[in-house]
This record gives sequence, structure tokens and C-alpha cells, in this order.
Amino acid sequence: MRLLCTYVLTVLFIGFILLPNESRATHVRAGEITTRRLSATSLTYEITLTAYFDEQRGREAAATTTEVDFCFGDNSTEKVSRLAPIRFLNGRTSSINIYRTTHTFPGPGTYTISTFIVNRNNLTINLPPPDQSLNISFSVSTTILIAPNLGLNSTPVLLNPPLDSARVGQRFCHNPAAYDVDGDSLAYRLSRPRESLGGCRSRFIPVYQDPTVYSTTSESGGTPSFTIDARTGQLCWDAPNRAGQFNFAFIVEEWRNGVLIGEVTRDMQIVVVDQPNKRPLIAGASLCVEAGTLIQQPITATDPDGQRVNITAFGGPLNLTADGLPLPAGLSISPEYARLINGGIPLAQPGTATFYWQTNCNQVRNQPYDITLKVNDVVPRGTVSLVSFATLSVRVIAPAVRNITGRASALAGGRSIQINWSAYGCGRIVDAGLGPDTTKLIVYRREGSCSPFNPQQCVTGPPAGLGFVEVGRVPYAATSFTDTTALRRGVTYSYIIVARNPGDVNNGGLGLPSQQVCLELPRLTPVLTQVTVDSTNETRGRITLRWARPLDLKAGDLGAPYEYRIQRATGLTGTNFVTIGTVNTNLDRNVIDTVYVDQGSSTSALNTTANAYRYQIEFFYTDPTTRQLTSLGLADAASSVRLSTNPANRQVVLSWQTNTPWSNDNLTHTILRSRSGPNGPFNIIAEVPVQGPNTYTFTDTGNDLVARDGNTSRVLTADSSYCYRVITRGRYTDARLAVFGTLENYSQISCAMPTDTTKPCPVSLGLDSLNCASLTPESQCGQTSFTNKLRWRQTSGINCDVNVVSYKIYYGRYSQDTPALLTSVNAPTITFEHSSLTTVAGCYYVTAVNARGQESVPSNKVCNDACPYFALPNVFTPNGDGKNDTFQPLRCARAVESVSFVVFNRYGTKVYETTTATLNWDGRASDGTELPSGLYYYQATVRYAVLDRNAAPQVLKGYVQILRDNVSMR
Repeated sequence: MRLLCTYVLTVLFIGFILLPNESRATHVRAGEITTRRLSATSLTYEITLTAYFDEQRGREAAATTTEVDFCFGDNSTEKVSRLAPIRFLNGRTSSINIYRTTHTFPGPGTYTISTFIVNRNNLTINLPPPDQSLNISFSVSTTILIAPNLGLNSTPVLLNPPLDSARVGQRFCHNPAAYDVDGDSLAYRLSRPRESLGGCRSRFIPVYQDPTVYSTTSESGGTPSFTIDARTGQLCWDAPNRAGQFNFAFIVEEWRNGVLIGEVTRDMQIVVVDQPNKRPLIAGASLCVEAGTLIQQPITATDPDGQRVNITAFGGPLNLTADGLPLPAGLSISPEYARLINGGIPLAQPGTATFYWQTNCNQVRNQPYDITLKVNDVVPRGTVSLVSFATLSVRVIAPAVRNITGRASALAGGRSIQINWSAYGCGRIVDAGLGPDTTKLIVYRREGSCSPFNPQQCVTGPPAGLGFVEVGRVPYAATSFTDTTALRRGVTYSYIIVARNPGDVNNGGLGLPSQQVCLELPRLTPVLTQVTVDSTNETRGRITLRWARPLDLKAGDLGAPYEYRIQRATGLTGTNFVTIGTVNTNLDRNVIDTVYVDQGSSTSALNTTANAYRYQIEFFYTDPTTRQLTSLGLADAASSVRLSTNPANRQVVLSWQTNTPWSNDNLTHTILRSRSGPNGPFNIIAEVPVQGPNTYTFTDTGNDLVARDGNTSRVLTADSSYCYRVITRGRYTDARLAVFGTLENYSQISCAMPTDTTKPCPVSLGLDSLNCASLTPESQCGQTSFTNKLRWRQTSGINCDVNVVSYKIYYGRYSQDTPALLTSVNAPTITFEHSSLTTVAGCYYVTAVNARGQESVPSNKVCNDACPYFALPNVFTPNGDGKNDTFQPLRCARAVESVSFVVFNRYGTKVYETTTATLNWDGRASDGTELPSGLYYYQATVRYAVLDRNAAPQVLKGYVQILRDNVSMR
């Protein structure tokens, strides 16, 4: 008993020494670090710590904190002085303290900037013990990415001071009003407060408790919660159940183009009061306006207690810091700045303030401006004011280009469409450290439609789903654009223009689309209507062409005689056109179309087996002046149908392609198959509805789905070849070409042999596992090598192969491991003994392999676990008599991987420490000296060789008596 009392008094004395005194009074309530790059030619950053101090209970300590240590994440540090003067907030109950410096980093990379202040505010309930929370230091950090493509990037700044109060039983919310001048996307997540470990090291405070520990129910009586909205940053505690002071932390992430480029941590404190006052309520809104719009948005707040309300707002457009000063250059938006009319004054409720902002083109950006709206009630003396928050989200978008017109031209030798518009009034030039970027005007085009569309409010860029694609970009000062890209006669073209502002993804963004203008080239050339493969051969292929006369050209319009020149190129998209034939014509309207059969020549064989071919028809008239044949233009090129056959498991996958001016979509294509080779006979086996350009496929499983020409259904085998043809059907989408009806074309013949990739049937696996409950302390005593016995059986099924030649055994030491190949055994063996193991813990599965090398899916996974056992005595006699001379486990320890063992004397002083696989302490101190007889306290941390890699160690705490006076234990 005397020894115990001495130990307790010693601990109490040490605790007394650590108690705070008034010279180390409390002061730090909250803070965060922000940065901005100052120069595009150097890596110099302005770095600011904004700290909030308690001026009620720590005024003297706050006043004396004139400098703090900054760690820059590049192995350099600096003592940074506080800027003067200190600014007081909340009726001088708190102050905002700014510590600012500049630092040049050595090169691109990721840097974590941190700082700490020695004492936190005292009496913080969720930093137990609360009466000593000032002994915990305050530490915050900010991480930045320095990269060449980020330019003059700044971290977001937090414009709302974290100094509000909460009420017991009511939902409390805080919004930091984070603003990023670069327009980067912000995301929010909860974190935990940190403390300094000396130097530049820090850690999460181990004793920190989540605020929900101090919650019973939510405000509405449901489950309590402590959350942060990942998009808006609204942090809410619903709801505290006791009065007092609480700390927590959250992180503001900065994202650009899907990459995390920085994060800022705010550590903050709130005070919860227990009083009848109810929090006021405020409503947010979401606006989207064109640049140049004057915003006059009413903001209304109410108070359940009927008290007056005070409405304030925080956000980049207001150009005010957390302490009400103008934002520094480089962080503010271009004027004119927003303001809150009737904000910051008591209002009879329901109170209304007006958010007033004359927007302009400099404020266009892709991300919305989030304005944090705050209301607090105006309460009698002695009552704590409560707050609520809402968000006013304002997106400023670029206006549309106006007065768009167009003109089409199809003169001999060229096709063009010229678009004109009024000068764009919202262009600008921006340089964010990556070189100047200017507003561009993007011209979009769609083919085949001039259906009207109405640009929707705030839906920027080209309208989705209507088929508009970009065809050009011009400077914002331009007022015209000429399109010459792959224009075809007889096709309707619709054009719109969209402004792309500097910064595009961040501070820029796409503007509203213009109205559309629709045009069509006159059809003064022939119209191809068929390219069909008649014969598939490597040297004697044959393709038939058909085309119609120029529909908008009459005999006599141009000088006769007229001539068609047939041109051919190799491949679906071939452009190496050569003339292969000519046809004279008199443009007789009674002639429906012209036919030409291409059979190649002695110098240019037509290999329809290996190639698709593409054709175009050029039309010539006779110039009346020169009497020379002159080209009026080319028909839009069309290719033959190209069929591909790909072997698969007991099936053949067909896919086909075309490249034609008519559409082959939304019609039925026909599949023909021959089981007798390329010479037929061919049977129709399927009619395939084709919906879109990526659906030209069919899988032949052997079935004949069309019975009208006979049923040829049979299973496809890997030792037979099957041949196929496809008939495509298409139509011109131009209504004026509907006269040509449905256009049918045959592909070439393509043959293939199926494969057979049937996997073996899986196996069912079993394992002889330990029964820990049946083991005695002496079981496995002294055993160092173990064996796991596996057994399995082969399953069967209609979709798998039962013919197995071998089995593969996979093993993973831990349950979290993906088992790796251990060994394989030949069939018909169905057992395996995994021996020479240091522990039975491990997991297995088995696969079957057939003669083709196909491996089955894994069997069921089976696992074995060890049966740990470890116990220690409470006395030993290290007197050299050979009996009980060392402190070691009782009986036999099982499955022990390591033991960390620490011994303390009765005064709490550590005298011995070791980490070993087998504990065998001889009663000596760490320096080798013999310890005297007496009572000692130990802690043994035992890790076991079990299945779970992350299994927590067993911690044994107890005492042991050392007896040396020639005492032997029998």
C-alpha cells in the first residue's frame, strides 16, 4: 500500500507541474493559411495566416503573439510578424490577426505550408480534458501545387469569420464563404484539428471527439449529425446537447480540370449556449444572368421570436475580406463590385436587404459566384445572438452573338458558305501568367436539318443532342466566317456561333448560342444511288454503280456536250481517286439514272476480296468560249459495303461499314450465309434492324431466323468455314432526294471459322481447418511447422467443359491478399497438402485447366486461421538455480509473431524494453544490470500470425514479482 501511495503522489505532482498559469492564458479560436502567386516569372508566393483570437479570456496572450513560425514545405522556415493594427470583431470579444510574408519556392512540386501557435483556447469540451485544452497547440496547414500550367494561381480565401454561436437543441451551421478568384472548382470535406509536435511536424489531436458525441437528437428529433456540404461548404451540427466551447476542422479543396491543385484547412471554434432564443431563418436563391445585367435580388430573413434581424453577405463580388477591408489586388474581381443594400443594420422582420450588382463582361466565368448570406437576430443584452446561413449562387455568362446571316455558293471549282454577324461586344484579353488568352468565336454546324430550336436560359454552348459540331474559330473582332469543309450539294446546313471566353474551364466558359441560320448548296452535280459488289475475287472483282443526273441543272443551262467521268479510290475513305471511265450524256430528263460496271482492267485489277472501293462522279460541260470540257463539280463520293467476319466461341461476329452520302441507319439490313463455301448457295438467316452508325453488327450462332428460303439452322463448329454477305438499305435524308427511295447494296463475300473457348467446369474446394475451441493450452506446444490439407471435387454443367487435365492452387497469406499461384497438380489428383508453413493462417482457391489451356473461374475461397494463445506468470526467481530463472509465457504460446515488452518500476520509470519473437526476460534492466527483488509493472503487446493482416495486437498489462533471495519455485 505504501508503494502504491508513493506512485500516486508522484503522478499528481507531475500533473501539478503541467497545470497552466495565467502567463500562458488561452487565446487562439480559429485560423487558416492562404496563398497567391505574385509573378509569372518566379515562384514567389504571398502567404497569409489569418488567426482569430479570444479577447475575453486571453487578451494579454493574444496581444503578445506578435510573431509565428511558418514552415514552407521545402525544408525552410521563417518567423513572421503580425500586421498592425489588430482588428477587433464581435464587439471586441474577438480579434482577427494577420501574419503575412512572401516566399520563393525552389521549383515546381507539391508543398504543404504549416504554422502553429502554442496555446489553444481553454475549456474546449471535445478536446478532453477541457480544463487543460490550452496545453494543446494550434496548427493549420495549406497544400499547394506549383506547376507550369497553373499560372498565377491563388488558393481560395475564406471571407466569413468563424465566430458564431450555437444553441442547445438547435441546428447550427457555418459557411466559410470561400472565394476563388481563379474560378477553380471548390469541394469541401471534414477533417480534425491538429497539434504541433515541434518543428514542422504535426498530427491530428488524438483526444479529439466528433461533435456528435455531444448530440442526442437532431433539431427535428431524428438522428444527430455533423456534416459538410461538399459543394456549398455549408457545415452543420444538428444538434448540440450541452453548452460549452467546441473545436472542429474542415478542408476546402481546389480543383482544376479534374486535378486537385490545393487545399486549405480551417480550424475553428464555436460556443454553444443554453437559452430560449431561436435561430433566425434566411432564404437563398440561384441566378443566372448575361454579362451586363443589373442584379437587384431581394434577400429576406425572419426570426421565430419576432426579434429584429441583421442580414450580411460574404463573397468575392462584394470585394471585402473577413474583417471588412477591400480584397487585395490580385484577389478582387474587376469592378463594378456588388453591395448589399440595407445589409448590416437591424431590420424589423420579416427583414429584406437587396443584393445589388451591375455585372459586366470581365466577370464572365464558368463557375458560379457563391454569395454566403448570413442573418443574426438582434437580441437583448445578456442573450447570445444566433445565426443562419444560405447561399445566393450567381452565374454570369457571356451573351450570344447577334444578327447571324449566311450565303451559299457552288461555283465551278469550289463550294462555300459564308456566315456573317454583328460585331461581338463582350470580347476581352486575359493573361493569368500563361500568356495572353482572348475571347474566340466558335462556329458550329449540323447537317441535314434546319428544325428550329430555342436557346434556353443559362444553357451555354452548342445545344446538346442536335448534332452541332465545331467547324472553325475566329477572333472576337471578326464578323464573318467562310466554311469550305466537306460541303455536299443537296444537304441542308444549320450554323450557330458561340463565344468562348478566356480561361474556358475556369474564369471563362462558353457563352449562349446564337440563333441559327440555314443554307443549302444548289445541286449541280450527279447523285450517286448505288455501289454494290457483284463479284468477290482477288483479281476479277466486279462493282456496279448507278447515279442520277444533276437535279437542279436543265439542258441548255450550260453548253453541251456533257460528260461524266467515273473516278475510283481504294478503301472506305480513300482519296487517291483516278479516272476509270467516261460516259457521255445529253441530260435527258427521261433517263432515270446511269449505270456503269467496274470490272477493273489489266493494269488495275479490282480486288474486292481485300478492299472496299470508293467512287465519285465528276460532271463536265462545254465552255461556250473555249469549247473545252470544264468541270462543274463532283458528286458526293460513295463506297462499297465492307464486311468483316470475326471468329468467336462457337459463333461468328459480323460487322460491316459504309461511307455513303445517304444514310443506312433506321432501316433493315439482310444477312446471308453459305455453309458450302463462297460459291454458295446463300440463305437469308437474319433481318437486322439498324438503329445507328455503331449498330452494324450481327452475331451468327448457327440459327436461321428467316424461314422463307429454307431453314439451315445448325450449331457452328470450329472445324468448318462459313461465308457471309450483307445487303444494306439506305435513304437520302434530304426530302428532295426521297424520289430515289430505298437504296440496296451488297457487300463482298467474307468467310470465317468459329473458335471454341469453352472454359472448364469450376471445382468445389474444402479445407481441413482448426477448431480453436477444442485446443488445450498444451496443443501445438513446440510446433514450428504446419500443414494445410486441401481437397476438392469437379463440378459439371452444360456450358462448361468437364474434361480437365490439371488444377491450379492459389494461396494468399492474409484474408486481404489476392491469392497468387502456388502450384499446380495433374488430374485426376484432387487433394493437396501445403506444408512447411510457419502458421496455418491463409486462404486458397483452385481452378481447373482443360487441354486447350482454358482456365475455369476460381472455386469458392476457403480460409484457415490460427488459434492464438499467450499467458504470463506473476512471479519469477532469476537466482541462477535453473528453475524459473526467466519471465516467459506459461505453458506454450501459440501463433505468436512478435512481442513488444515494456517493464516499469513502482515509480513509473521504464527499466526494460524489448521486441522479440519469444519473450524470455532474465530480470535485468535494459543496461544489463540486475533489478532488485520487488514488484514491477509490465505491458506486453502481442501480435499474432493470424488471417487478418490488420488484426489489432493483444495488449496485456499486469505486474510481476522478482524474487532473488535463493527462492526457487516448485
